[in-house]
Amino acid sequence: MPIITVSREMGSGGFLVSERVAEKLGYQFLDGEAIRGMAESYGLSVDSVRKADEKPPPFDAQLDQLVELDLRQIELLILEAAHKGNVLIYGRGAHFILNQIKAIFRVRFIAPFEERVERWAEREWLDPDLAKEMVRKSDQQRAGFIKYYFDRDWTDPLEYDLVINTSRITLDTAVDLICKGVKDKNLAKNLEDSRKTISDLIIQKRLRIAILAQSDLDGYHVEIACDDGVVTLGGHVHSRKEHKLVMDLAKAVEGVRDVWDGIRIKHYRTTSRYPAKPFDR
Repeated sequence: MPIITVSREMGSGGFLVSERVAEKLGYQFLDGEAIRGMAESYGLSVDSVRKADEKPPPFDAQLDQLVELDLRQIELLILEAAHKGNVLIYGRGAHFILNQIKAIFRVRFIAPFEERVERWAEREWLDPDLAKEMVRKSDQQRAGFIKYYFDRDWTDPLEYDLVINTSRITLDTAVDLICKGVKDKNLAKNLEDSRKTISDLIIQKRLRIAILAQSDLDGYHVEIACDDGVVTLGGHVHSRKEHKLVMDLAKAVEGVRDVWDGIRIKHYRTTSRYPAKPFDR
C-alpha cells in the first residue's frame, strides 16, 4: 500500500493516532525512537541524531557541515524504509523528502494552541507555563527546520492530503479517516512508478553523502540527478582533482548503471560555507 507521512504539532495527539494506524494496517512505524534504533547501521550515533533531527542549522560553518551530513544519513534511512513500502513515517519532513513520489498519503495533525499546551502539561506532568514555552519552541523549531532545509511552509494546507483537527473529532474517527484515505485508488495506481523514483532518490542521496563526507572536496555546488540508475552530474568543482574524485564517487555508488558528466571546473573557491543548495535535496 502507499506510504503514509505524518506532520504534527506538539500536543495535537498525532502520535497516538499514528501508532494505531500503523498497527491496524500492519505498517512499520518510523518515528524518532525507531530512527535512533537504526542509527548505528547508518554510521550515526544517538547524539548525532539528536542534534540533526528536526532542527534548524546551528549556523556554525564547521558544525553545520557535520550536522548536514548526519541529516542526509537520516534522509537516506527514510528513503530506504519508504522503498520497502508499508511504512508510516512520523515527522522528519518526510513528505518533502518524498515530494517526487505520488504514492504517498500526506497527513497533518493540528489543534488550537492553548488546547495543545493543556494536553502536553497533563501528559508530561509539567507546569503550564513551562508546557506553553515548550509547545511554542517546538512549533518554531519545526517550522524553521522545514523552511531552511526544504524552503516550504510547514503550515500550508496544500502540502497535505488530509488535515485533522483533533479538537473536533475522536481518535477512532481520525484512525478510520487515515486508513480509508491511504487505500484511495489514485494513490494505489502510482505504486510501481513510485518505487522506481525512490530507487533513484536513494542513489542521489548516497552520492550526496559520499561527497559531503570528503574533507578535501568542496562539493556543495555539484548537482546530482538520477533516472533509472543513470546519474547526471552538473554544477562545478574547483580543480581536476576534485572533478576526478566526484566521478569516482559516483561510479562507486551502489545501483549506478552509468554516469553522465556535465561538471564544470572553476578555479576559485567561495569564502562562504553556505552556498546555494543543490537541487537534489
